[in-house]
Amino acid sequence: MTRPPLEIRISDSAGYCWGVQRALETAQQAADVAQGPIHTLGPLIHNPAVIAGLAEQGIEVIEDASEKQMGTVIIRSHGVAKEALEELASRAVNIVDATCTFVKAAQEKAARLREQGYLVVVLGEPDHPEVLGIRSYAGPDSLVVQGPEDLPNELPRRRIGVVVQTTQSQESLAALTSALSPRVRELLVYNTICSATERRQRAARSMASEVDLVVVVGGKNSANTTRLAELCREVQPRTYHVESPAEILPEWMDGVRSVGVTAGASTPSGQIDRVTARLRELAT
Repeated sequence: MTRPPLEIRISDSAGYCWGVQRALETAQQAADVAQGPIHTLGPLIHNPAVIAGLAEQGIEVIEDASEKQMGTVIIRSHGVAKEALEELASRAVNIVDATCTFVKAAQEKAARLREQGYLVVVLGEPDHPEVLGIRSYAGPDSLVVQGPEDLPNELPRRRIGVVVQTTQSQESLAALTSALSPRVRELLVYNTICSATERRQRAARSMASEVDLVVVVGGKNSANTTRLAELCREVQPRTYHVESPAEILPEWMDGVRSVGVTAGASTPSGQIDRVTARLRELAT
């Protein structure tokens, strides 16, 4: 029996965001003029295939600022801890800053809250490099929470300031502020969620409600891509997060007449194209 034609819908705002595109262009420009070895401090973006491509161009990853004694170092799009920047600045190293402007704004607001005497609460993933960088500006007494359930029973101070990992959702921020408000004397919230992330999440959820299957394309180590998959799965349980077309299984297509495809902010268009080609192949 011939299958009906498969409808494939690509979500609005899928793929590279402005910050990722800027980081890649910054890295390429730095590589074109670099004298000596060139590295990124941590992966420039969270996409293994793209990082492998940069390595082929001679832009390799180091994980510790102490590894870099000379040449050029590019600061990753997620930013780094201020102590790492200070260590690099003390050496004969050319620093190229590719930190996303939204991330940099979150760092600056965390520092401002700390200087004004607030206890800083960072909403985000505790071990994510962006959050670790933000916390270095927020101070060692700052708190990192993924939701209200992570707040301590007794807050150490009554003046609380909040900043947010740029890839978090508005719903998560609303839940945190609602939980904090009755427990503090003063609450100052900086909504540092990236506007591109918000648009991408809203478009993906809308698309997920109208299709039989959702495929989210991007690095498994990408926070914003993983969050997209979580949000789509809330609407359409048949949601899969893949890095490559090879991960797509034929049985996923059983009974499927429409597929929605979205992608994280660090996913190149070619990666999306290869996934959609695989879906069409399986539909024939």
